[in-house]
Amino acid sequence: AYEDLLSSMAKQDSMQVTVEATVTEVCQAKGCWMNLTSPEREDAPLMMVRFKDYGFFVPKDIAGRKVVVTGKAYREMTPVEELRHYAEDAGKSEEEIAAITEPKEELKFMATGVVLLD
Repeated sequence: AYEDLLSSMAKQDSMQVTVEATVTEVCQAKGCWMNLTSPEREDAPLMMVRFKDYGFFVPKDIAGRKVVVTGKAYREMTPVEELRHYAEDAGKSEEEIAAITEPKEELKFMATGVVLLD
């Protein structure tokens, strides 16, 4: 479960895992990343998912859907420039993008597979 992943990642830097989660946001440029959260708890930390070797993408209209992802979860500091790039991909306003001024430690996931659930 997503909650188990969060508690495991509090104690380690990375882990291979398969987890079910809810999609909160998808790259609106080409579906090359998505953010996930807990299906049980809407205020859970988000996890950014990218796809190994850009080998596949997801549909841009799946926010709110559940997925199962397989791959590697890890923590990483994301620089301001990259955070702004992702905000732009997500269709955020210029003001929201300009407000990003600090790097941020984030939970990330490099997926080797994604299953979109009904």
